[in-house]
Amino acid sequence: MPFIQEALGLTDQQAKVLLILNVAMTIPARIVVGMLVDKLGPKALFSSILILGGLVSIAFSWMSSYDQLAFMRFLLGFIGAGFVVGIRMIAEWFPAKQTGIAQGIYGGWGNFGSAGAAMALPFIAASFGDADGWRYAITLASVLAIIYGVYYYLSVSNTPKGSTYFKPKKSGSMEVSSLSDLVIYVIMNIPLYLALALLTWKLSPSGMGLISSTVELTIYATLIVVYLFQVLRICSINADSRKNPIPKKHQYKFKQVAILNWAYLVTFGTELAVVSMLAMFYVDWFGLSKITSALLAGVYPFINLIARPGGGWLSDKFGRKLILIVSFSGVTLSFLSLGYVDKDWSVWLVVGLTVFAGIFSKAGSGAVFAMVPLVQRRLTGQIAGMVGAFGNVGAVVFLIVNSLVDYNQFFALIGVASAIALITIVVFLEEPKGHMTEVLEDGTVEIIKVSC
Repeated sequence: MPFIQEALGLTDQQAKVLLILNVAMTIPARIVVGMLVDKLGPKALFSSILILGGLVSIAFSWMSSYDQLAFMRFLLGFIGAGFVVGIRMIAEWFPAKQTGIAQGIYGGWGNFGSAGAAMALPFIAASFGDADGWRYAITLASVLAIIYGVYYYLSVSNTPKGSTYFKPKKSGSMEVSSLSDLVIYVIMNIPLYLALALLTWKLSPSGMGLISSTVELTIYATLIVVYLFQVLRICSINADSRKNPIPKKHQYKFKQVAILNWAYLVTFGTELAVVSMLAMFYVDWFGLSKITSALLAGVYPFINLIARPGGGWLSDKFGRKLILIVSFSGVTLSFLSLGYVDKDWSVWLVVGLTVFAGIFSKAGSGAVFAMVPLVQRRLTGQIAGMVGAFGNVGAVVFLIVNSLVDYNQFFALIGVASAIALITIVVFLEEPKGHMTEVLEDGTVEIIKVSC
């Protein structure tokens, strides 16, 4: 971002808006992709996202005006929905006793890619020695994504040989088990739309002035209509279960999904927001060079390679709820401490604190997705999509706050949000136990163990 900002002469606010747009489209995309992967399978969907995402990213890298850049950056957010696809696929290939470490390695390597980009792309951009260096760097990464998309399609299968790929009975929304779950489900969709409305306000004449008042009002109206349609769809999908109660062995508690939503809002929302602003933070507050700032910022996602699998492995070994409690305790303490940072602090102390905070937030993300596949197998894609979307809600909210307040206040807000999540986990979250059941197409019942 510092290279793009300098090359195009962007203001600080314009640069911060690009960071927000970076994660906005991922919110609805993860919901949609979660439904599609449950229905179509991971193979075709992941390949399509990689190839299409690479093409759009190339287009982004060669935009010449800020408006074009902002629009393409917004569209690119759908690439983040690819994460949901892998969650469902790994759930098919690993048993409950290994799902935490497997999902953690998957998520950790995903963010390790972010670290690799944060460290390598500035050097590639700088090596060209002109204002277009950043364009060549992003184009190179995009071409690699396209090549890997083709390779992925030719190399994988959705399930191990002989296994059944369970699909939801209906598509369009999640199936829930009770009226109270239905109410919670409807309510939990609201933050997804509020985050998009908040982004619209940020781009409106009251914020950045990138869209007109007419467009602003049109977007608000569209969000309301789409939400109401979604509510009707939810009620329609679950109408039969209201008349004919779901057998107890097929039920699940949606409160588990709601708590995981909030937890991931904090952990992954923090990851996206902090990794997006950290380089600029080091430049603005400590006067470091762009290359040095990029390297120090790259440490934050790099530790995902260890911390996220670590959170998953510890969840497998000691229990999902316990590791979530430990992780959120660390996130709360570290970010509340960063809330006191000022420009007189040693930059190395601040880097150390951010690394400490990152370890706990990334371990928390690993622990969240150690539990997601154990809620309801046939809905894993949709549950992962909703939980993942809340991660992007957190990123949008945190990044918008970052554009309105000082960096230390931004860190403090994350600490407060984590404290709320910690209380919710301690009081309401239940450890997965026993088994879940799925019905095969021939009517036979398969028992899937969820306890470690």
